[in-house]
Amino acid sequence: MSAIVIEEVGIDGIDPVMAVMNGAFDPGYGEAWTEAQLLSMMTMPGTWLSLARIGDSPAGFALNRLIADEAELLLLAVAPESRRQGVAMALIERSLQLLRFRNGTRLHLEVRHNNPAIELYKKAGFIPIGRRPGYYRGKDGQVHDALTLSCPA
Repeated sequence: MSAIVIEEVGIDGIDPVMAVMNGAFDPGYGEAWTEAQLLSMMTMPGTWLSLARIGDSPAGFALNRLIADEAELLLLAVAPESRRQGVAMALIERSLQLLRFRNGTRLHLEVRHNNPAIELYKKAGFIPIGRRPGYYRGKDGQVHDALTLSCPA
């Protein structure tokens, strides 16, 4: 198995990121961002985008934003063919490493309450700190709570 290589990318890395985005998110929940949304967020101060590759293939990405001394993991996605190979954990660890480098103290995220990734986040050290009832609305109109999780840097 090839090693996971992670690098921070700018707008020039948008094509492989969007390829992962379009394959990673269940379209029934409408959680994937558009290219315009991603590009808009990348222009904001304190934002960084990490792209993971296995060999020559984009395997996943993490989008983070630091405000003051706390950051939010805005998006984390792994290509379906790269799942269960440590990509998501490597991206979380990279996010925490870069947060510490930027003198950040905590990493927060929000996730749909029934997202299987919650177990991964708990293994990475995240703990639940809040719940937003009915925060997400699926394409079928069904509403889902959001869990807010936090992890010390």
